[in-house]
Amino acid sequence: MEREPVFVLDASIAVAWAFEDETTSYTEAALDAVTRGRGVVPSVWPLEVGNAVVVAERRGRMNEAAGVRFLSLLRQLPIAVEAEPVERVLGDGVRLARAHGLSVYDASYLDLAMRMGVPLATRDAGLRRAANRCGVKVFR
Repeated sequence: MEREPVFVLDASIAVAWAFEDETTSYTEAALDAVTRGRGVVPSVWPLEVGNAVVVAERRGRMNEAAGVRFLSLLRQLPIAVEAEPVERVLGDGVRLARAHGLSVYDASYLDLAMRMGVPLATRDAGLRRAANRCGVKVFR
């Protein structure tokens, strides 16, 4: 039996799990919710998370072994990557980005939450405001 989606998981939440100084009760609650249900992410999520790990390694925040371990742990979580056709990204994604002052990357999270009717977990204040304006629940 497949798990029901719990929420759309922004990369900012997942990346925070890698760093003790970025972990909060909010990010911990999101991790707990993912382990009890199933997170859903747009196709840009693995690129954003992977890039954040590489940048953290380059800046000396983590070594390569820690990065590999973190990414391995992420792959074990029930997180589904939702494929997005180019037409959607260049249509709805760009439209949402323009309307709400978001990057197209961030708009992809909002679009996915809107389409699936599930809450959005994010640490990004602008994305939270846009979600509220669009009637998307923000994970609490």
